[in-house]
Amino acid sequence: MTYNEMWRKLAQEYDEGEAKAVARMVYEVRYGLTLSDIYIGKDTQLSLDCQTEQEEITKRLIEHEPVQYILGQADFCGRTFHVEPGILIPRPETEHLCRLITKHAAIGFPNRTILDIGTGSGCIAITLALDIPNSQVTAWDISPIALRVARGNAGQLGAQVNVVENDMLQQTYQVAPQWDLIVSNPPYICDSEAEQMEANVLDYEPEIALFVPDDNPLQFYVPIMNYAQSALHPGGELWLETNPLYEEIIEERLLELGFNVTAHDDQFGKTRFIQAIR
Repeated sequence: MTYNEMWRKLAQEYDEGEAKAVARMVYEVRYGLTLSDIYIGKDTQLSLDCQTEQEEITKRLIEHEPVQYILGQADFCGRTFHVEPGILIPRPETEHLCRLITKHAAIGFPNRTILDIGTGSGCIAITLALDIPNSQVTAWDISPIALRVARGNAGQLGAQVNVVENDMLQQTYQVAPQWDLIVSNPPYICDSEAEQMEANVLDYEPEIALFVPDDNPLQFYVPIMNYAQSALHPGGELWLETNPLYEEIIEERLLELGFNVTAHDDQFGKTRFIQAIR
């Protein structure tokens, strides 16, 4: 199977631009072929075993399995992270969140104790550990898969991150200040929104990392905000990725807790991030 044959098959389920992008990713990551290599015909020189594998990969892609799971990796802020089923695939919006935090950290505390709540692949914690000088980063999660993958990614990328099993919903709120910065991208998609989502998300990515009940959309935000009120040092910052539908409610709650609040848009112009200073 050639690159052209692969993307044309994928175009049965994806639009042409996405089909070509996914096929390029497969050829580059799995077979080490750049687009220039493909232009000169190197994709026609792969072994019979590779061609058999290509057929299987194409079948899985047509069934909407995420290419990141098939290849076992996802790019995030210029680095490659291992991902697998059971781990939320890092999103471009979350890359934007990390860049906002790094930008603001450059004018903040010279040494930062940072907590990432619900770390998943570790993409936020590891990015901040590597991009914020003198940072001391801890990452929490309750998923055994996430804890294993985050630790592996930290080791692979050379990041000093303390990955800890901890359930935010069971966390004690009244604690001594210990963090300069807390960040979280918790589950925030309501169950009723699921019908609007793509099959590659609904059928393959972990529900526990995506969804909250319709009658409790702030299931994770409320305990995170309450914990941050006590656990942040004076002047410390809480950064949240949010569902734009509930961003104003979250802001109101933070103001009630005494935070100074600033909302930030994502790269698509949606108000998605909240910066709250203690």
